[in-house]
Amino acid sequence: MAAPTLVAGSFEVWLNDRLDSLEVDREVYGVYILGILQEEESDEEREEALRGILAAFLDEETTEDVCKQIIHQWMECSSQSAAKSDADDAEVQAIASMIEKQAQIVVKQKEVTEEEKKRKEALLAQYAVVTDEEDEAEEEEPTSGSTVTANDKSLFRNTNMEEVLNRQKQKREQAREDAQKKKEMDKMQREKDKLAKQERKEKEKKRTQKGERKR
Repeated sequence: MAAPTLVAGSFEVWLNDRLDSLEVDREVYGVYILGILQEEESDEEREEALRGILAAFLDEETTEDVCKQIIHQWMECSSQSAAKSDADDAEVQAIASMIEKQAQIVVKQKEVTEEEKKRKEALLAQYAVVTDEEDEAEEEEPTSGSTVTANDKSLFRNTNMEEVLNRQKQKREQAREDAQKKKEMDKMQREKDKLAKQERKEKEKKRTQKGERKR
């Protein structure tokens, strides 16, 4: 998840500034646009989806330019994060390899300890001397139960990845719903403004006609 997170972080700063300059609500449409860029597979699909959002606020020419700007910036941020992602993957592999080597060392130490334990038991059996202190010493022999293997870390990483993906999916779905509601509310408000403007014109027209009749 390193690459998508890096892309989203650097790109979101640019996107918020661009939406502010267009006087578009960044809180509602910013997350929605980001979700579209992450989900759609081709630039054509991204541009078509973006055009459907921005057309409600911008004229056709401006919508076309802004869509291309958004996609270009997204691709640029993706390229910049690719190198960082490769470095992170190499670091994870190095850590996993180190943990695996440590686990092997612990296993070898346990094998040596088991041999010593057997020799000690044979000696004690020979003289029939078993003390409580020796019993406690045997119980405290180190084990590898607490050792974290590479497989354990991999499972932990995969579980975290699934949780992050689910949270991002829920966030995108909520953003899509919020954006749709906001779009409908904006449309209704424009209709109300249009009707109010028309009513004012009608009233003004009636007052003018009334004044002319009096003269």
